[in-house]
Amino acid sequence: MDGTDADIIELLQLDARRGQQDIASRVHLSQPAVAERIKKIEERGLIRGYVARVDPTKLGQDVTAFVGVGISHPKYFDGFAKRVAALPEILEAHRVAGRESYLLKIRTTNTRTLDDILIRVLRTIPGVTRTETTVVLASIKEETFVPVLRKEEAP
Repeated sequence: MDGTDADIIELLQLDARRGQQDIASRVHLSQPAVAERIKKIEERGLIRGYVARVDPTKLGQDVTAFVGVGISHPKYFDGFAKRVAALPEILEAHRVAGRESYLLKIRTTNTRTLDDILIRVLRTIPGVTRTETTVVLASIKEETFVPVLRKEEAP
């Protein structure tokens, strides 16, 4: 990936609806050249998809929580991962090092629905031994932008 590809990726991260002609003028290429680069970037899996970022609170999703989940044995990891991947309230799920086995980011309508997810869903998954929940009071920063490391910046 060269610097122009990095610039294209960053521009699309900032605004995925940005037109190819606009991108072309910013990276000093023709629109067909930009289209071809975007196609190759997508084929390489550097761009996984395009989404609209919404305001969850305006959609009635007022509670965000981070939930650490302890799993008794690694043999339960696959089953747990499949179960949480199917739950739309779980926005992120990460297998982590430390006291917990997984860290989940959950967005839900209220604390009652959060409690339901904890009690009736997560704690019933085979292998789950404990959960530790942190409820978010205010979000200071939530971004999806990933800085693109250029060759000259590589360690």
